[in-house]
Amino acid sequence: MVMPPPSASAAFQGAARVLSGLLEARTGQILSEGRAWRMETALRPVMRTHGLTDMDELAARLLRKGDTGLEADVVNALLNNESSFFRDLQIFDMIHRQILPAIHADRPDRTLRIWSAGCSTGQEAYSLAIRLRNDAARWSGWRIEILATDISTAAIEQARSGIFSQMDVQRGLGVGDLIKWFEPAGEDWRASPELRRMIDFRHDNLFDAKAPSGAYDLLLCRNVLLYFTPERRQAVLQLLGRHSHARSILLLGAGETVIGHGDDFTAHPDFRGGYARQAAVPDGTMGRVRRAG
Repeated sequence: MVMPPPSASAAFQGAARVLSGLLEARTGQILSEGRAWRMETALRPVMRTHGLTDMDELAARLLRKGDTGLEADVVNALLNNESSFFRDLQIFDMIHRQILPAIHADRPDRTLRIWSAGCSTGQEAYSLAIRLRNDAARWSGWRIEILATDISTAAIEQARSGIFSQMDVQRGLGVGDLIKWFEPAGEDWRASPELRRMIDFRHDNLFDAKAPSGAYDLLLCRNVLLYFTPERRQAVLQLLGRHSHARSILLLGAGETVIGHGDDFTAHPDFRGGYARQAAVPDGTMGRVRRAG
């Protein structure tokens, strides 16, 4: 567990230990150094809302238990909900130009299922929906399901609303897509009803997942694993494996890998940076998955 610097007071260190422990117990996340140093700043609005003067008083209230509202507010404040539209544009280009066409050619039942795990405030899921709607002719007659889940209740609430600030839409969203798929909402912008209907946003915990069902063709779990211990990373990959099929494609964040975290996935033979589901072969060993055809 990452703790504040040695110069911090003993009271602050004790409070930080309680708060870090709460976050890990509720979400499995370990605070990085950068987030631990900024803990007090992140929690200041929570303390103000609940009439608390400092971190020590906040920790004492949490230790008395029973205040589930305060616990939820603390967890939401400490979670990293950093996101943007079309984050890592080269990944979205690969999805648009290679992955989605491959799925389109390989699904005779004309069903596309996508899971955005750790979706934060929804920009990733909305970016996928925009790509699909901009290519509507290709997907005519298809049943498209986009599931987007996150542990943060606050993030899911914003994602469902589809409301984003001017700063949010300026980060990665082209002017053409902004005008086509968003409408003014005061000083903010709101995703069109058509986009919002495409996505099923659910509050869910990757270590006790209830939202996903069946197998998904494309699974995105980007910039999520890096906050977990190796054991928890393996547990998440096992979950993703249970909800994938032989030709599913998994995408992780740029600094994340499946290496050393179990044998559920292997490097994809066709999509650089993507992962394929490992497939059992007759002798019981694990073999590399091969695309149909």
